[in-house]
Amino acid sequence: MTDVSEDWLLEIQRLAIHRNREALVDDASLRVGRGSLHVIVGPNGAGKSTLIGAVLGLIPFDGRIVLNWKHSGAIGYVPQTFPVDPTLPVTVEDFLALTRQRRPVCLGLSAQSRRTVSRLLGLVGLAGLERRPLAVLSGGELRRVLLAHAMDPEPELLILDEPTSGLDEAAAQWLEETLATIKRSGRTTILMVTHDLDQVRRIADRVTVLDRRIVAEGAVADVLAGATIRDLLPASSTRWRRA
Repeated sequence: MTDVSEDWLLEIQRLAIHRNREALVDDASLRVGRGSLHVIVGPNGAGKSTLIGAVLGLIPFDGRIVLNWKHSGAIGYVPQTFPVDPTLPVTVEDFLALTRQRRPVCLGLSAQSRRTVSRLLGLVGLAGLERRPLAVLSGGELRRVLLAHAMDPEPELLILDEPTSGLDEAAAQWLEETLATIKRSGRTTILMVTHDLDQVRRIADRVTVLDRRIVAEGAVADVLAGATIRDLLPASSTRWRRA
């Protein structure tokens, strides 16, 4: 992959990730269009989060990952899980200010940090929750805080791993609407992992079906076409039959 494409922000070529000689991801190649909302689906254990970890530079891999930056080159990331120690007296504003000021937050927030935190919480509909302890937030509120953190600085690539997992219907709908708004800005490309095929049909431009290898990829209407995830996977996928 030597030529930089104007159309693809992320290009993955023949990605292979192994652990103890087991292939977690094997010979996976895909492209994520600039300004698109691209979704990866597949059964548990298919390597979806592992692939994301490689893109983030957290996991060693074989193959090539090319990011064709044109703007900020910033990556925002919302993880699938984010454990919070209930014994730590960290507030929402403390958490969001940690990487946004040089002074330790235990010594107080700067005026600039407070303005930034207030702006970010307003973007995700949590204005007024600055002093709320992080440990008492609901799952939906915590996901919004993580999204606020991921959106500053404005990312050229936003990666979300199962962002609606555990959310109620109202929170999931809010997230879908927010992602649609982010995509319409044209400045951020979104790569998301999910199990929800109905959600994929509602919001995605392209979809990749992963089961350690790429099973299918393309425009949502072409790949899904009324199928269920079971229909999309090879009959030999015993891991999915056990799920």
